[in-house]
Amino acid sequence: MPFSTEALGAIRLTLQLAAATTLLLLLIATPLAWWLAHTRSRWRPIVGAVVALPLVLPPTVLGFYLLVSFGPQGAGGQLTQALGLGLLPFTFGGLLLGSVVYSLPFAVQPLQHAFEAVGTRPLEAAATLRASPFDAFWHVALPLARPGFVTAAILSFAHTIGEFGVVLMIGGNIPEKTRVVSTQIYGHVEAMEYTQAHWLAGSMVLFSFAVLLALGLLNRRTARVLG
Repeated sequence: MPFSTEALGAIRLTLQLAAATTLLLLLIATPLAWWLAHTRSRWRPIVGAVVALPLVLPPTVLGFYLLVSFGPQGAGGQLTQALGLGLLPFTFGGLLLGSVVYSLPFAVQPLQHAFEAVGTRPLEAAATLRASPFDAFWHVALPLARPGFVTAAILSFAHTIGEFGVVLMIGGNIPEKTRVVSTQIYGHVEAMEYTQAHWLAGSMVLFSFAVLLALGLLNRRTARVLG
């Protein structure tokens, strides 16, 4: 059997984390990307820079500040305790928080580009037909931006699968609780269990290749349709 029981548990937890992260990111990123694509506010560059920050920050730095902020003495930790949620570090909720923050630009940027590509003319045409702003957004903008949603979902899911620094900092490496595939590989290497590490690492390589191939085919199909 190529995968141990611990490895299968890590894979299952990783898939659950990636699915939950992707769903939350699409809910959060859609209004944020819409605002960034259409606003003329002077805050736009600042908000855009904050959203893109995880692209350049070392994951351990981001994970460290999340750990401090949501620890017992942090403002976030005191808030979650006051709400009866307990402390998030070293729990699945902590992993989810870190994953959402770290993968945010991978959801926002494709959606922002998709909304910018849609432009304002279809919305103006919908307005002339007496469609409300919400109806125009729901029935016109969202269908036209569908390739952006597919790209955002694929990138968010794949990026969450491959996270290491953030999840290790805020979640640790607790079996059946916060141990995901990346930290499982790390554990195998530390224990010099290279065969098990090869199986998991090779699976990650194949998965990453499949994601890139799917995105390439999607972009090619989109360009063909638009052309």
